[in-house]
Amino acid sequence: MGDIMGQTFSPGTVAEVIYQGGDIITMNCAAPTAEALAVKDGRILAVGSKEEVLKTRGNTTRIVDLGGKALLPGFLDAHSHFNNALQIVGWANVSPPPVGPVTDIPGLIATVKAHADRMKPEKGEWIIAYGYDANELHEKRDVTINDLDPVFPDNPVMLIHVSNHGAVLNSAGLAKADVTEKTETPAGGIIARLPGSNRPAGLLMETAFLPIFADMPQPAEEEKFASFKQAQLEYARNGYTTIQEGATNYADFVTIRKAAEKNLLFLDLVVLPMVTDLRQFSGENLDPAYRHRLKLGGVKLFGDGSPQGKTAYWSKPLLTRGPGGELAWCGEPTFPYETFAKMVAAVYATGARIYCHCNGDGAIDNLIKAFDEIGVKADQDRRDVVVHSQFVRDDQLDRYVEIGLTPSFFTNHVFFWGDIHVQNTGEERASFISPMAASKARGIRFSNHTDFSVTPLDPFMTIWTAITRQTRSGRVLGPDQCVDVLTALRALTLDAAWQYREEKTKGSLEACKLADLVIIDKNPLKVKPDDVRNLKVVETIKEGRSVYRREEQ
Repeated sequence: MGDIMGQTFSPGTVAEVIYQGGDIITMNCAAPTAEALAVKDGRILAVGSKEEVLKTRGNTTRIVDLGGKALLPGFLDAHSHFNNALQIVGWANVSPPPVGPVTDIPGLIATVKAHADRMKPEKGEWIIAYGYDANELHEKRDVTINDLDPVFPDNPVMLIHVSNHGAVLNSAGLAKADVTEKTETPAGGIIARLPGSNRPAGLLMETAFLPIFADMPQPAEEEKFASFKQAQLEYARNGYTTIQEGATNYADFVTIRKAAEKNLLFLDLVVLPMVTDLRQFSGENLDPAYRHRLKLGGVKLFGDGSPQGKTAYWSKPLLTRGPGGELAWCGEPTFPYETFAKMVAAVYATGARIYCHCNGDGAIDNLIKAFDEIGVKADQDRRDVVVHSQFVRDDQLDRYVEIGLTPSFFTNHVFFWGDIHVQNTGEERASFISPMAASKARGIRFSNHTDFSVTPLDPFMTIWTAITRQTRSGRVLGPDQCVDVLTALRALTLDAAWQYREEKTKGSLEACKLADLVIIDKNPLKVKPDDVRNLKVVETIKEGRSVYRREEQ
């Protein structure tokens, strides 16, 4: 019998593939590097020294020379919106650089018009764009109906806010959504008004947008099925082997389940049902094993909105006015506390894990209070996830330890909106955003994510923002919260797997685990910090099968 990293294998077992000739980063603390790795039947057969691993070689074994490239565990997407990947191909990209081309309002209008000219929508058909961010427009203001209506008089237009928590609509869009000057602003929502009037200006956020979002035009089911391969390829080209649909209504889940039963999934997909649809999901097992590569991982709750949209819920006022011009603005919770606490208790009663969207510390206070009322403690090992957890306070991290909460951070925010956060919240609060170092010091395990399509799926951008915390302007925001590359990698591999309760099968390169692998052009542990964001995925392998291979450049 041979022994490799504590695992045994039969001398008669023959590997299908052996990888060697590069840097193998295992993410296994007991043996962080290896010289070779063998795969059989979709699992890792052996990993360790070249001499030991080659004992699994047979006449049919394929030997892959990595050529100096790096082999790592496949990345786990801790939070994104797979449904957006299914639809985004039919939308205009109005994101600012480096994601899109838009820097001012005329450029935005031109981009949407060029898209409409290509798509040729029928009169009355929606024209949809994504990535809208007024913070990065030259004019430093929101687009209004006065900008959109002259160019788009016959079609409803929706510019989806970069946070996915709102949109700007033209007059035709507002009419289709039945939002008028008589429409009252709902609790937890924003309806921007034209100056000196009650007429909607176009911007709708949070609870004012949710009904419209739920009623958004959807491709036909067969069209969605046709998009599943390309949507998954967007993840696979970025090295992900496990992906997430992070806020799913029941109708979309039914479509996804049908696609899974048609064997259209080649990556593992974790779906998070929305708490508002909890009754419809009551007949489903909310934390099962994968079936046809699909599983329900828990239930998604919302504590607040987005910090860049000023709809997060903070315990102290912002230094700037609110999205509707409000003074001493702290934002608002998505739901009144009593309603929110009942939601938390209802999900807890099902035994399902909770994934709660909380950006501001006020929203996190509400979540902690709700858990305290139930009596949740860390020794229950529930691994409830605080999604984003951006403006968490230092004292709240101590409560995470006591309750057993695990954050999924969003360090890309530091680059994309860090400078904006300094303006809105001040240096001290902004510098503690996504505090990885403080969490690590407390022994808190955490993941990191892109929240696609809020930011690109690029994992190396996510690693780079975690290790450098550079903003768009080049400043380092909260240098004491920078982490090393290995910690940033764990947040996309082993610790992300732990959050999913899949650490026994994913997240590190160890014998008997799934052969979910990614080959990278260079070793991220050996390049300069600023070069990490330029790394490229060469190949992505799901359970021993190549699902993406980069074409030679």
